[in-house]
Amino acid sequence: MESYVIPDNLKITLAAARVNANLTQEEAASLMNVAKSTLVSWEKGRTAPTVIQAERLYEIYHRPKDSITFV
Repeated sequence: MESYVIPDNLKITLAAARVNANLTQEEAASLMNVAKSTLVSWEKGRTAPTVIQAERLYEIYHRPKDSITFV
């Protein structure tokens, strides 16, 4: 299966950013030190990460700041 890299200037969803970083929900949750259910809640827009958590998400997903849509 071919992989595609999403351009940095395109806003994408949290789930798309995770998939583009080749991480499972379990792996991302582990890197964030949160439960998988917390990550799922963020991806579904039920809750939102804190500012500090969002900064970490940009880092682990290799995305520029403010390139991820959290809703």
